[in-house]
Amino acid sequence: MSLRPVVLLFAVCVSTAALAQPSEDLRDVMSARAYGMGGAYRALGLGTEAILGNPAAMALYPAYRVEGTAAWDHRIKEGVLGVSVIDGATSKLAMGMDYHWVSLGRGGARTTAHLSSLGVGFPLTPGILIGAAARYLRMSGMDRYANSVTVDTGLLFRLSQSLVAGVSGHNLINTNNVELTRYYTGHLGINSGMLTVAGDVRADFETNDKTTLTYSGGLEYILGMQVPLRAGYSYDGFTRTSRLSTGLGFMTETGGGLDLAYRYEMGGEKSRMLALTIRMQMN
Repeated sequence: MSLRPVVLLFAVCVSTAALAQPSEDLRDVMSARAYGMGGAYRALGLGTEAILGNPAAMALYPAYRVEGTAAWDHRIKEGVLGVSVIDGATSKLAMGMDYHWVSLGRGGARTTAHLSSLGVGFPLTPGILIGAAARYLRMSGMDRYANSVTVDTGLLFRLSQSLVAGVSGHNLINTNNVELTRYYTGHLGINSGMLTVAGDVRADFETNDKTTLTYSGGLEYILGMQVPLRAGYSYDGFTRTSRLSTGLGFMTETGGGLDLAYRYEMGGEKSRMLALTIRMQMN
């Protein structure tokens, strides 16, 4: 019996399984502060990444925020450029806009993604906040294409002055696109003055016909009221790889400043990412 039909059948099965996997690239878009804390940021509400994380967090702390982020992975040659704005001070209804340009893949397989989001957050009570965000993805490349709109929602509970917990649902409109698969998150944040500790769990119940979990945890300590030091860890349930991250920054009296982060992947593609975010804030 010829082995050629068997080999071809095996190759088709493997390629089909690979295409069925979701792209974690677009779930991984965030600020340098969030990268430095291992991707654990959704309960904190301290930056414009709330638009992509839990939109309810946009209304957690009233302020005007503008952020610009650039990130580059020199190992796998992928990068991100983004700008985002949140107005949480004009009224109780916080509103925000976010745009990210993402470059994925290498050479002829390189893909460009344009990810745009518009979000709102509102405090139902001092201890309960809700939010929603509409997201538009335009992606083009040799092997990857998308032109889709979907929606995220979020809920936050301010359990005390320093403790916040929340849940969020992402890509709730089914676009039949592997770049926008549905997932859910649970998150917890503790902000006690100079020390912040956070943890996120991300769950995908659909992609592999089973529960696939991704864990993130991080902490931040501010030295001298101006220099935050950060460290974090994450485990990706899809690739079964761990990532360590670290970061530091500089804060002005108004809450602006800049952040740097470096992330190291153990296993997988052994990615090495460096990120920079410049922040402006007015209360």
